[in-house]
Amino acid sequence: MTELILASGSKTRADMLTSAGVSFTVVKPAVDEDGIKEALLADGAPARDIADALADVKARSVSYAHGDKLVLGSDQVIWKDGVLYSKAESREEAAATLKGLSGGTHELISAAVIYEGAEPIWRAAQSVKLTMRPLSDSYINWYLDQIGDAAFWSAGAYQLEGLGAQLFTRVDGDFFTVLGLPLLPVLDFLRRREVLPL
Repeated sequence: MTELILASGSKTRADMLTSAGVSFTVVKPAVDEDGIKEALLADGAPARDIADALADVKARSVSYAHGDKLVLGSDQVIWKDGVLYSKAESREEAAATLKGLSGGTHELISAAVIYEGAEPIWRAAQSVKLTMRPLSDSYINWYLDQIGDAAFWSAGAYQLEGLGAQLFTRVDGDFFTVLGLPLLPVLDFLRRREVLPL
């Protein structure tokens, strides 16, 4: 049976795979995500292509050293009104992200790419539309007080599976995709490769 490596430092992605009964090891990729995003944005790349490129480079960078294994890379981006939102690096950035998303609908795209022998053999991307209720400055401050460092874990400064659920009035799409991985297509591929039982 071919072994699977998750090329991601995301605890949420690891927890999803573990909960779904997938055996894997984690190897964190060393890639310049910000540089890739900036270059693709400068070229006018759509959000879906940016998510796919980030997932691809993560899987590729790990696959070079682990060519005999399947390597899963994944990433997600948030897009609203021509702005690509990345993970916040400070409380001020997290507050600005929430203010930018407040009162509107944004698109969240999660992409996954699987490499084998340093070559891509499978990829998928899924999109979800999320409508955030209008948030006051005082609520944003309260929310950030409550979640602490979790504000820096995801591009939108929220986790839908936790307190972040209070931010939204509507979610159109797959729940796992919001968490950062198009899980069901990944599981389907792993079954076809007999990594999981049929």
